[in-house]
Amino acid sequence: ILEREGVSVISREAYLRQDGRAVEVALLNLMPNKERTETQFARLIGATPLNVELTLLRMSEHKSRHTSAGHLESFYMTFAEARKKTFDALIVTGAPVEQMPFEEV
Repeated sequence: ILEREGVSVISREAYLRQDGRAVEVALLNLMPNKERTETQFARLIGATPLNVELTLLRMSEHKSRHTSAGHLESFYMTFAEARKKTFDALIVTGAPVEQMPFEEV
């Protein structure tokens, strides 16, 4: 998707051959439509002049109703797994919980 939109995307192998260090950004995606949200953030991050490695995170106990388990297994790391890594930034997305009864949050 991003390459078709003209956003510069490099393979992991090319990234590892580069000089310099990329900014490591973790995205804890709590939104219902994870694919749409991850694409929106990837567009924004890809539009910067920085080399950024984006790691998509999910909560291991949460079962998504709107995103397939296969997609999550393929592209996401659990928050528990990510605790072993070091990130320069953490972005946490969320739903408008102020509009929900407290018991549902």
